Amino acid sequence: MLPFPVPLISKFPSIGTTIFTVMSKLAADCEAINLSQGFPDFQAEAELFEATARAMREGHNQYPPMAGVVELRRAIAAKVMALYGQPYDLDHEITVTAGATQAIFTAIAALVRHGDEVIVFEPVYDSYVPAIEAVGGKAVYARLVFPDYRPDWRAVRSLLGPRTRMIIINSPHNPSGALLTADDLATLAELIRGTDVVVLSDEVYEHIVFDGAAHQSVASHPELAARSLVVSSFGKTYHITGWKVGYVLAAADLMAEFRKVHQFNVFTVNTPCQLGLAAYMRDAGRYLGLARFYEDKRAFFAEQLRGSRFELLPCRGTYFQLARYDAIADLPDKEFACWLTREAGVAAIPVSAFYADSHDDRVIRFCFAKREATLAAAGERLRAL
Repeated sequence: MLPFPVPLISKFPSIGTTIFTVMSKLAADCEAINLSQGFPDFQAEAELFEATARAMREGHNQYPPMAGVVELRRAIAAKVMALYGQPYDLDHEITVTAGATQAIFTAIAALVRHGDEVIVFEPVYDSYVPAIEAVGGKAVYARLVFPDYRPDWRAVRSLLGPRTRMIIINSPHNPSGALLTADDLATLAELIRGTDVVVLSDEVYEHIVFDGAAHQSVASHPELAARSLVVSSFGKTYHITGWKVGYVLAAADLMAEFRKVHQFNVFTVNTPCQLGLAAYMRDAGRYLGLARFYEDKRAFFAEQLRGSRFELLPCRGTYFQLARYDAIADLPDKEFACWLTREAGVAAIPVSAFYADSHDDRVIRFCFAKREATLAAAGERLRAL
């Protein structure tokens, strides 16, 4: 290994490797069943691959427009209008991104200035705070109320101040699976009315909502839509997380700022994948049926843990299931997750990793976006504890 020839002062001295990478590596090293990182172990439909390959064969292999191919932006606009009743302009209000993480980072880089404050909700997905700090902003933490992970809006009101620039919300919520309601959006709108606060709404699991509930998108709330950037992910919707294709919706003035950064940190996104997705989206059932698909997997996984000593917490959306393990061990959750991987052969994520102070409720997160055979094998091991 080559030595670095000059002293290096890290910009992020407290940031290490993400917990997802750590636990997936440990799972591989221990040959454990990996229910930690949030990706499926099954394929997307062949029609999606065929549509993408066809675009390649037809010669669509050069740079697309910076905002994304018009066919995909048109399909996104049609979907959003049908589901949420909000018309977004193809040319000025929709941008295709290299996944949701890039979209979130770019939105923060474009709109958060040095010294600005950004309110985030804990447990908080791990990419938000590093992005805020990378541009000189400060994360301000509002804690969701355990065990239902509901927002305390009075606490949020107390955190708002003259330096508040952005609030980041995430529904369905990773890691908890909680949902924001229409009343939550109304309260948020009231809190920031008359301010210059913008909302960044991470809605990558928008189609994975259970028990007959409707996803409450910021796009469906006209007052919030006017001051928000909404992020979604084709990877989560179509079981193709490795493709890294997502999109952002925003009013034209916000989108203009977003694109000022987007054009230089990514510029544009894989052309044939965009065209393949546009063709695949013509069948709305492919995303409208996703809730039932994952609801069945949630039920199957819960059945596998019936008779175990885990206590499952409510899961209202996403493909993640939180579980208490108090009846099994008194270990801190990070230690328990490592023990579970090494000794039981099942990898999960400790939820304390989503808190700035490593707050520990003795809860771990399982991913059930897996084949039934995978979930059954994991269940057999977990029931034995």
